[in-house]
Amino acid sequence: MIPAAGLGTRFLPYTKSTPKEMLPVVDKPAIQYVVEEAVSAGLTDVLLVVGRTKRPLEDHFDVVPELEQNLRAKGDDKKLALVHHTTELADVHYVRQHEAKGLGHAVLTAKAHVGQEPFAVLLGDDLIDERDPLLARLVEVQQQYGGSVVALLEVPRENVGMYGCAELLDDPSTATADDVVTLKGMVEKPDPAVAPSNLAVIGRYVLHPAVFEVLEKTAPGKGGEIQLTDALETLAGMPAEDGGGLRGVVFRGRRYDTGDKLDYLKAVVRLASGRDDLGGEFNAWLSEWVASGFDTEQPTHSSGG
Repeated sequence: MIPAAGLGTRFLPYTKSTPKEMLPVVDKPAIQYVVEEAVSAGLTDVLLVVGRTKRPLEDHFDVVPELEQNLRAKGDDKKLALVHHTTELADVHYVRQHEAKGLGHAVLTAKAHVGQEPFAVLLGDDLIDERDPLLARLVEVQQQYGGSVVALLEVPRENVGMYGCAELLDDPSTATADDVVTLKGMVEKPDPAVAPSNLAVIGRYVLHPAVFEVLEKTAPGKGGEIQLTDALETLAGMPAEDGGGLRGVVFRGRRYDTGDKLDYLKAVVRLASGRDDLGGEFNAWLSEWVASGFDTEQPTHSSGG
């Protein structure tokens, strides 16, 4: 399940008419990276929670007969394969979130589709490098221990107020694998001075379906929205037989944040520099530009294409 109903106001004016999930990251929209991550973890049934302005997301994963016919007529099999890839990538479904009532409310809209199975939630602002599989690890931990599992990232203490923050269970007997911790609860965007840890929740979750019943009873929290963090706090204290229990997987791999302009630009540069087809030439140019002291007056010579 991928929540994609947000307005993307941090990227105005671009997002006035184009969903933020369609921001290009090199040559693919951000949403495609997220769906590809789900598929690589074996999750091919994908539900996008959208709003009324998100039609381009549906179009991206749909067939485009005119384009395909044009490419076929030109004999451009390479580009045709790229187009087919997006269509055949996953079994993609859509549900509307009619009002922006928070992440918890967005998750709740998936109830009828999910049913009584554990399910993954992937937030589109977080891109995880395909060389550092995270979602598959979350699935593995949930299958082993039950309950719900969240992805955690160590952040500087002064930045923890930007995230949901993990409160660890202070009990050595709960220690399991090196990257797995047991959570006592969670706090949404705490004051860094009183935050229970420097482990921030990032946008990957594998949740027990018991979360739906909890969300239905969760009152609006911070910002007047139904917070998933509040529901996870409740799940952490529930008995295992009722779907309770909360664990975290501490992620130490490569993550790219497309949630604000500066981090988005960093993500594009980092991903482009690692591409087999672009990295060599791009990195050479980047090194040359850095050596010039970021000379914006330096002429640019295009290779065409």
